[in-house]
Amino acid sequence: MSVLGIDEITYGVEDLPRCVTFFKDWGLALVSEQPDEAIFETLNGCRVIVADLNKPGLPPAIESGPTIREVVWGVESDADLALYASRIAQDPGFVEGNGRVGCTDPNGLAIRFQVTRKCDLELEECGAHNTWNSKGRINKPSPVYERATPVEVGHVVLFVKDVNACEAFYHDRFGFQSSDRYPNRGAFMRTAEEGGHHDIFMLQLPEPRAGLNHVAFTVRDIHEVFGGGMHVSRCGWDTEIGPGRHPVSSAFFWYFKNPAGALVEYYADEDHLTAEWQPREFEPGPTVFAEWAIAGGIDGVTRRQRHVEAPQGKFLTEKNKR
Repeated sequence: MSVLGIDEITYGVEDLPRCVTFFKDWGLALVSEQPDEAIFETLNGCRVIVADLNKPGLPPAIESGPTIREVVWGVESDADLALYASRIAQDPGFVEGNGRVGCTDPNGLAIRFQVTRKCDLELEECGAHNTWNSKGRINKPSPVYERATPVEVGHVVLFVKDVNACEAFYHDRFGFQSSDRYPNRGAFMRTAEEGGHHDIFMLQLPEPRAGLNHVAFTVRDIHEVFGGGMHVSRCGWDTEIGPGRHPVSSAFFWYFKNPAGALVEYYADEDHLTAEWQPREFEPGPTVFAEWAIAGGIDGVTRRQRHVEAPQGKFLTEKNKR
């Protein structure tokens, strides 16, 4: 039994029409729209709900302004739900019904669990790599993408008030596994022994607070990171940092500012871990966040780097910590 990853996230936002435009440009499919709420889906059926922050029934916010309100995790079966319900029944905010169980995590975030609604996918267009030792692409060029169509919501990154308490909570209640750590500062966790490097990363600031850093969307390959990012740039949305590469997870990334709250990320090619993996410990710093990164992004029209001043020592500012 295991948690299978993120099934759904909900934002509470101040400017719903602008957020709807953003997520359309981001490459999500709009499946429902009401005056106070819009529902989007990724290719595998993972949902992103964008709701007016005054919509009745939204879980409490963990910070002021537009931000994440709820994370729904998918599980394999009703038996999983029953197991997790028994583990969280005494936790704050416990709820059960309508096919879900949930509670409030130690950081104040509403979390829910449901039998997953995501579907299996076979994507033929992913770009294989030709290395010196292995030729994954024979008589076939790598794909070129004019825009991205995200496969799923891959992970969420949160500022937390007590990283050790949060790490213990997700491990003890739901079996999340630690992948890597910043000791007493950050915890990268995946939902099961085998899987991508992290489904959640929790970071404790020098002055701890609760908040959202970013939500990350998985795309097929590095070429879709580039093509998707240039499309979003052409649409007029601002890059925070990227494209670039994370040395901790090996993933390629591109971060954009998100009107629904904090940042969003396209990423691809993260490490795949098993039970044999031993968590490592890192001290936060610019070279841990990014092996390399482009300041200001790439202009979608000229397809060249935007002319901006490269930030100096900016890694531990609140907008781009990871």
